Amino acid sequence: MRNSSKAMLYYHGKKRGKKLYYNLEAIQSYRPEYITEMEGIARGAGVDFEDILTLNTRSEIALTNAPDGCTALAITEPRTSKTWLAQNWDWKGDQSSALLFLKINQQDKPNLQMITEGGIIGKIGCNDAGVGVCLNAITTNTVERKVPIHLGLRAVLDSYTFEEALTSINDNQIASPAHILIASREKKIISLEVSPLYTAEIEPINGVLVHTNHICSSAMKEFVSDSPKEDSFKRLSIMSKSLSTLGRDIEKHDLFSLLANHENYPDSICRHDNPKRLAHENMETVFSIVMDLTSGEMSVIVGHPCAGDHP
Repeated sequence: MRNSSKAMLYYHGKKRGKKLYYNLEAIQSYRPEYITEMEGIARGAGVDFEDILTLNTRSEIALTNAPDGCTALAITEPRTSKTWLAQNWDWKGDQSSALLFLKINQQDKPNLQMITEGGIIGKIGCNDAGVGVCLNAITTNTVERKVPIHLGLRAVLDSYTFEEALTSINDNQIASPAHILIASREKKIISLEVSPLYTAEIEPINGVLVHTNHICSSAMKEFVSDSPKEDSFKRLSIMSKSLSTLGRDIEKHDLFSLLANHENYPDSICRHDNPKRLAHENMETVFSIVMDLTSGEMSVIVGHPCAGDHP
């Protein structure tokens, strides 16, 4: 790890006109190997380490002044015999060119597969131990000198068990608020609304969890104030009702069909460009993902799930 006194502190300054949020001390205490990995990416890409670190703190920077989308769900027993995890990831449409589908073989950790953005070492996916993770952004002004959200996602993917995944992010160690949905082939699912101040655990009802982009836990609202858009509440209601129409023998095409829902278009579950919104608020579905954690199969549609055949 580089020995820069400026980088070793929580650095909130200016570089190329952008704010940077550095907290290497927190990352060093949490998972020092993530610093090594980010340094390796920087060398391979021929860029500064600070550039890669900034990418991995993207949520801490962007979500203080811009909304996000995303509709995530998890289903298991007793609702269905398998464990399913799925979501639409909504962000800037041109971000599709920055997506990477990575398969990473590791020593002393599970092998993993995930959809991420170039330079970001943790995002949405699953591992060969049957643990998977999804992400919903929450827009707030809360941020502290702790572990970036994307590194918390990577820690979940580096876990062999549901319990290990849970303990990696449930102790108020994440730098800014987010919703992280964890599931495993052990037929366990949990919603975690994380923050540096409080962590709320939301248990499934009849084996089902759904989350969008607003705080659902009344206990969390005592610590964190969010700024959700109205469509977040509508998407949550629509997805919850749609899931209730499925039979017990759920297949991946059923979930992709739900993710293609156009109620409240264009700010629907399958989100499309909305010219009435300000540019920084205009989001659309960049990719859809469905994970069968029982079999370890992960399927992805880049772009809107309403377009083309499901994989």
